[in-house]
Amino acid sequence: MATGATVHHGAAEIDLREERAADIAAIASVHQQAFGGDAEARLVEQLRHDGDVIVSLVATRGERVVGHVLFSRLPIVTGIGHLPAAALAPVAVLPAWQNRGIGSALVRTGLTACRDRAIDAVVVLGHPPYYARFGFSAELAERLVAPYSGAAFMAVELVPGALAFGRGTANYPPAFARVSGSAPSRGPT
Repeated sequence: MATGATVHHGAAEIDLREERAADIAAIASVHQQAFGGDAEARLVEQLRHDGDVIVSLVATRGERVVGHVLFSRLPIVTGIGHLPAAALAPVAVLPAWQNRGIGSALVRTGLTACRDRAIDAVVVLGHPPYYARFGFSAELAERLVAPYSGAAFMAVELVPGALAFGRGTANYPPAFARVSGSAPSRGPT
């Protein structure tokens, strides 16, 4: 990922970068405020603890963390082997900073970082109109056996044809099952 990426919205400049140890409490606060509870913050903490994080990015305004996105390991087992994939969950922006393109910038930058780390595909459970702008599609995800299904369960190929196999099983990290109420976020907040 290009460190120091910047998002401009009017006079506000938002910097995007990898999370740092000093950001952990602020990241939890972003998720708690954006979702009105602590399930997503606990999910992030558990994924970090379990070593399942592939990409964890923050959006900052000055020194303040105003947004966060996390991509975790999601190996897909197919009839021909394992496909390196990631789950996008959660993504959040502080309520006062929403609707400024910060969530979109976090997702785009995170997808690029996943591609740079040899991830072939990413799945998300979210609002179809929002995630379609990044190339996510429910049709691609129909090939996957997972605990989630339906129009909100979507996938995107970071390597063209990566999901062209018959069927595969998406193996979510144990943190998703351990953290009560922590199904992948249904969309940006």
